[in-house]
Amino acid sequence: MSRYLRSRAKHKAADLPDLWLAERGIRRFAPNGIKMMLKRRGLAAGLTGVHAHRWRHNFAHEWKRAGGDTGDLMLLLGWTSEDMPRHYGASAAAERAQETQLRMGIGEHV
Repeated sequence: MSRYLRSRAKHKAADLPDLWLAERGIRRFAPNGIKMMLKRRGLAAGLTGVHAHRWRHNFAHEWKRAGGDTGDLMLLLGWTSEDMPRHYGASAAAERAQETQLRMGIGEHV
């Protein structure tokens, strides 16, 4: 992010209030600009299926895995409903539960 902000400061459209600017020209990203950029960068790296939702799933999983607070996660990702962290964290909930059980050791000496 720091690298992007340094580059953005030198962009032709640096005076626009939008955080994300189009690579070419003096305009902001289109509403689906980040989606298109991620897909293009993924393909250039030889990866398929790269999309923002995968990043959000991964971020939510790693946040919860590290013991992060759900309310803080919601603030960081702009969520207002507690359904969102449940949805985005559900894909790896069983893995986190097993890791927590092993770390706590509860039931290991039965």
